[in-house]
Amino acid sequence: MAGVCWCVLAAVLLLSVCLWVPSEAVGGAKSRPKPQRRPPKKPKVNPVDSTPPAQNTDIQQMTGTWYLLNTASKCSYLINHGTSVEPTVMTLERPSASDQTLSVKTKTRHNHQCWEILQVYHLTSTPGKLVLKGSRPELNTDIVIGETDYTSYAVMFYQKRDKITVKLYSRSVDNLSEPMLAKFEQLAEKHGLGLAFLFPFPTYSHCGTVDQDHIINCVPTC
Repeated sequence: MAGVCWCVLAAVLLLSVCLWVPSEAVGGAKSRPKPQRRPPKKPKVNPVDSTPPAQNTDIQQMTGTWYLLNTASKCSYLINHGTSVEPTVMTLERPSASDQTLSVKTKTRHNHQCWEILQVYHLTSTPGKLVLKGSRPELNTDIVIGETDYTSYAVMFYQKRDKITVKLYSRSVDNLSEPMLAKFEQLAEKHGLGLAFLFPFPTYSHCGTVDQDHIINCVPTC
């Protein structure tokens, strides 16, 4: 223990010699060095806050069917099982033009069985920004519609507890364009999600009608 204490003390003394340079005062007396101020901490910025939504996002035009083509994420499940993901399709519906929510139906397959997950996205005061509420506020998922032309593709950002996932959706699986895929890769790269974290989804064999026993109702939360 004495050896450890001595090492710590020696390090502190060495640091003080490096940082403090004594100055001469009037009469030859040495003034006490002034402690240096630590630089102020930079305010924390959530990744999704630095991602502006598409300009003048029209939520009504976002409704309808979207096929998931690609996902950029550091999610441990995708890293371990990204080669075995199943075809996934999302349907957005707005109960009325004045309603501040979107009904979300997501269909995918698990263990050769089709499932449907029901959720609700809440609109915010910022067009193009939505919230999927969790059981507690800190478990909310912030959603940003980052890029879309409404008729062919949409890039959406999902953030939960400072971790961000980027998803590329398409209205059709038949007309996939290289510029659309390249734009998605560029947007993902800006968030540190390079090619190693891209997981393409199958574009065939999507689920159709799902029986009632395999519908998971996550409204208001799961």
